[in-house]
Amino acid sequence: MPAPSEFLPVTIHHDVYPGIEPSKFVGTLKGKVIFITGASRGIGEATAIAFAKSGASLFLASRKQETLDAVKADILKAVPDAKVGTQTTDVVEHESVKAAVEACVKEFGKIDVVISNSGTMEDFTQTIAQRDPDVWWRTWEVNVKGSFNVAHYTLPEVAKTKGYFIFVSSMGAQGRRPGASGYQSSKHAINRIAEFAAIETAQEGVKVFSLHPGGVKTELSNAAAKELAGVLIDDVQVPAWAMVRLVQGKEDYLSGRFISVTWDLDELNEKWKDAIINEDALKNRLALPSAAHTA
Repeated sequence: MPAPSEFLPVTIHHDVYPGIEPSKFVGTLKGKVIFITGASRGIGEATAIAFAKSGASLFLASRKQETLDAVKADILKAVPDAKVGTQTTDVVEHESVKAAVEACVKEFGKIDVVISNSGTMEDFTQTIAQRDPDVWWRTWEVNVKGSFNVAHYTLPEVAKTKGYFIFVSSMGAQGRRPGASGYQSSKHAINRIAEFAAIETAQEGVKVFSLHPGGVKTELSNAAAKELAGVLIDDVQVPAWAMVRLVQGKEDYLSGRFISVTWDLDELNEKWKDAIINEDALKNRLALPSAAHTA
């Protein structure tokens, strides 16, 4: 008997669909403060603009000030009255993350939503035996240590507002592609870290998601563009507006779970909500032999 499928059978969207139609969210996040790492390009930039259009104030953290300045300019072009703070930040360095969080709270007074979007990816051309150990470990440092650092310093602030923390993971977390051990194992680890974060902050009212942001062509995905060409077909607005929807409150039951932005969220709620809750699904599990379930 084959191992259970790790892909939920729901309608998949590659473009904005009615459930995440931007016009639904205009002004819904007025007064909210969004802290975003990896906000200088691609998904991070599109997400920042979507939250600004929804009325939120933004604090952007990334490694280069010039790229932060360019994103801020793009945000203000789209939303002239948006409030945007920035700080150069290396998520691998915990003191750098601490300083960014302190700067955000000093500027805006609080944090309602955190989007941990910083990440890196090796190309998918070398096996464990072939890969430079420093290159492999760098993937883990950025993806796992970086995510931990962001969670470590922001979760106490999010607990004060009973807000949201979104770890940007990947559908690759459920994959086993030869040559992708660093990236896919690091994203798998993020899923489990999200489970811990949800458990540890549930009493404070924090909601935590581990999110596949879709197959979007970005500068990061270019590292493995040849290997991923067939799946990089999603519009960058899909993760941007799916994240805006996920912090509205309707999907709070998904806290501590893995979610794909390409899933039809209305269908997910209608057809799968009860099963997800009752079976504590969409979490990392060890696949056991079928006989073990009745032993």
